[in-house]
Amino acid sequence: MRRLLRKGIILRIIVTGGAGFIGSHVVDAYAAAGHDVLVIDSLWERGGGRRANVRNGISLVHMDVRDDAIGRVFSDFKPEIVNHHAAQHSVTISARDAIYDAQVNVVGLLNVLDHAVRAGARKLIFASSGAIYGTPQHLPIVEATPQHPASPYGITKMAGEHYLRFYRDAKDLDFTALRYGNVYGPRQDPNGEAGVIAIFIGKFLARMPVRIDWDGEQTRDYVFVKDVASVNLGVLEAGSGEAYVIGTGKRSSVNDVYRALVELTGFAAPVERALQRPGDARDAQFDSAKARSQLGWASQTELRDGIRATYEYFERLPPGY
Repeated sequence: MRRLLRKGIILRIIVTGGAGFIGSHVVDAYAAAGHDVLVIDSLWERGGGRRANVRNGISLVHMDVRDDAIGRVFSDFKPEIVNHHAAQHSVTISARDAIYDAQVNVVGLLNVLDHAVRAGARKLIFASSGAIYGTPQHLPIVEATPQHPASPYGITKMAGEHYLRFYRDAKDLDFTALRYGNVYGPRQDPNGEAGVIAIFIGKFLARMPVRIDWDGEQTRDYVFVKDVASVNLGVLEAGSGEAYVIGTGKRSSVNDVYRALVELTGFAAPVERALQRPGDARDAQFDSAKARSQLGWASQTELRDGIRATYEYFERLPPGY
């Protein structure tokens, strides 16, 4: 039952993937706003989920979203909102094992959707991706840009949005889809295959060489994780049946990230060159005008400020973390 707060309404929210990089920041934003939050996370070692990312006082259920047993979690907690951040998020892994990618990102989503409907949830917020667009012919990317995903990961995210529309029309489960640019910030796994900023920071701190694929001039729209968490808070009661591209509107190359870290640290890490990764798009830049006009959201963090905050976070961690 909803209870009135001074600044709004307390909602019961399940966040899948809520022990992961982005999901844990979303959980923090929801908890800070006074909502009742439950986290479901598989804590897959290559997915970045960590118990330490879940703040004290938040319940964590260690479970895979493909497990039918999550039905009991849903029926007991009775969420009004489900925020679905659990995913296989690596483009590289998706290209290497498309079946596994689809099992997590499609079958896992369908399992969550079914149990959300059965538990009486009224809305699902979906972490989609700019990867659904592939390499567009024109920049910046807007919601109506043609979708030509270049990786199995992008394909599963595109398919996920179609399932959301079906469940809204057929089962009255509302949704909002958020098509993220390249999200970075504290808690991102520096040992993973996704997240060049976190990976580079890990190498800079260890005084190790960094690998730059392609020519390093491929660009991304890097958006700070706390800005992403704020839009997840904003769509709890807005964005019905809509999809939004979420970015800064600015393009930055991998070489730009490298140079920013050299300037920040004073260390010119040796560079190892590598070929283009399968499924990698050349350029990305998002125009979030729709999110600004309908949600009142815009990114607030400049890239160099976000890189500094992320570097300082990792610098504070104990050795071996």
